[in-house]
Amino acid sequence: MNEGFLLTALATAVVLVVAGSVIALIVAPRTKNEQKGEPYECGVLTRGGTWMPFRVGYYLFAILFLMFDVETIYLFPWAVVMKGMGMQGLIVVGLFIVILALGLAYAWKKGALEWK
Repeated sequence: MNEGFLLTALATAVVLVVAGSVIALIVAPRTKNEQKGEPYECGVLTRGGTWMPFRVGYYLFAILFLMFDVETIYLFPWAVVMKGMGMQGLIVVGLFIVILALGLAYAWKKGALEWK
């Protein structure tokens, strides 16, 4: 019985994808003009060079955000199984949080979190 359900679901998915693609090809409006192929931002043509240097502070701030965001994701699985880990799990996560705090303090001291 499971094989029949799986085949039915797969066939339905294929039919719906193909039908959606065919309907989009038939119904979608088609306009041709030369501006469709041009790169632009908000419809305003660029003046001068399009390559602008960005301050490294923006990249540093973004990398710090991603680093701390990803590291805090590791706290969720720990919170789920914390009861079964006992005191050893609490000590390990405490050390993890201390390392995060030291990294934040270092970045703060270096001025990586300031907008200038």
